Amino acid sequence: MGDSKLADQYLDAAIGLLHRIRDEEAEPIAAAGTLLADTVAAGGRLFAFGAGHSSLAAQDIVYRAGGLALMNLLAVPGVVGVDVMPATLGSALERVDGLATAVLDSSPLRAGDALVIISLSGRNALPVEMAMHARTLGAKVIGVTSVAYTARTTSRHTSGTYLKDHCDIVLDSKIAVGDAELTLDTVPAPFAPASTVVTTALLQAVMATAAGTLADHGIEPPLLRSGNVDGGHDWNARVLEQYGDRIFYQH
Repeated sequence: MGDSKLADQYLDAAIGLLHRIRDEEAEPIAAAGTLLADTVAAGGRLFAFGAGHSSLAAQDIVYRAGGLALMNLLAVPGVVGVDVMPATLGSALERVDGLATAVLDSSPLRAGDALVIISLSGRNALPVEMAMHARTLGAKVIGVTSVAYTARTTSRHTSGTYLKDHCDIVLDSKIAVGDAELTLDTVPAPFAPASTVVTTALLQAVMATAAGTLADHGIEPPLLRSGNVDGGHDWNARVLEQYGDRIFYQH
């Protein structure tokens, strides 16, 4: 089997998953986009969190050309990405009880805000506890996870529950347990993960819905433009100043 054949198989698998979320998740995507738009319209703030590689999808909707300026990254030290040394520490921190509560209590999150929590498995203490505590603070929670994990794995939170059990809206990424799309007789482990491609697309669909919903309500969506397009910096400066009290990634 040639490399091109494997590439085709992987891309076909990713496309298949994208078709599934388009067809099967249309309702929760619309609901999540509407929730974000309603939060913005009501003066609330938007936050996104993901641990490890799930953080990539969170980062993809923060300070992004073509994205909502109001989306803030909720950072947890040591779990934002693979820059922590050793990289395995990030995985260990996801299982620490109490960390999410401490982070949220030190964050700007408050009642009336919306928090997107991304966790492929949804089984670790950090995302479960974060969802639970965010709701006790009065925030709405959108969970992005693979529901399949709840049937094939055990929870690592003391409650025995998963992220999906503590959300106002759940977006199911449909990713198979283990996050690897390809197998080969000559390769001992499954390979080629698709969760980043699919989760990122899922969230961009939500953000597109949010922008359109705001416009439908007569509110100009606070969108950022590319700094590499003439006039982009001036546009962004205006948006960042106008919404500065709800943007936490700048001083």
